[in-house]
Amino acid sequence: MQKIRLRYAKRDRARFTSHRDFGRAFERALRRAHVPMAYSSGFNPHPRISYANASPTGAATEAEYLEIGLWEVCDPEKVMAALNEVLPPGFVMAGAVVAESGSLADGLEASSWEVRWHFADGEREILEAAVAAFDDAEKIEVERMMKNGLRTFDARGPVELLEVLDADTEGRAGLGMVICHAVPLVRPEDVLSALAVVSDFVKPVGPRQTRLAQGKRVGERVENLF
Repeated sequence: MQKIRLRYAKRDRARFTSHRDFGRAFERALRRAHVPMAYSSGFNPHPRISYANASPTGAATEAEYLEIGLWEVCDPEKVMAALNEVLPPGFVMAGAVVAESGSLADGLEASSWEVRWHFADGEREILEAAVAAFDDAEKIEVERMMKNGLRTFDARGPVELLEVLDADTEGRAGLGMVICHAVPLVRPEDVLSALAVVSDFVKPVGPRQTRLAQGKRVGERVENLF
């Protein structure tokens, strides 16, 4: 059996699809592209697909990863091209390599994010003061509802970099951040909650979140695995 690792993006309206929705679309694409998938044994066989650290629903991303098992050897680039011909709009396979030994998740040390929204008057100054307070804090506890109920955790420790961004071509300014992967996984929305804890910052409604990279941490940057 050959294993291939794929990096994919969710762009435009596809960012509103859940991880489960993507999984269904991806399995349909595998069938339509005639990818020779290997299947699990047992009464109800499933295609051998493993996912790693999926982004939250509503976030665009350029760096999601998965691994597939095949029953025959294929060229990763050809598999990627075949999938891109049949995937729904907004889902794009952006990289493919033959899997190395070890777990895919072990290589995903950190993520680089942008969170953007339209600023109100005076909001940039408030945000800059909030970022300064965030940087000075050793620990900032926030709450998030999880599968097992409401959980309190530190949203400061895993954040390697937090900076205010200038406006983009659509007039959205915001925040750039590098978040190291920890348990539980700190998300951009948790960082926004932490800023509201330490300052007068008010969380924006429906900011545009984009994961730019996910992989190895190199100083204050993150490099994709491939």
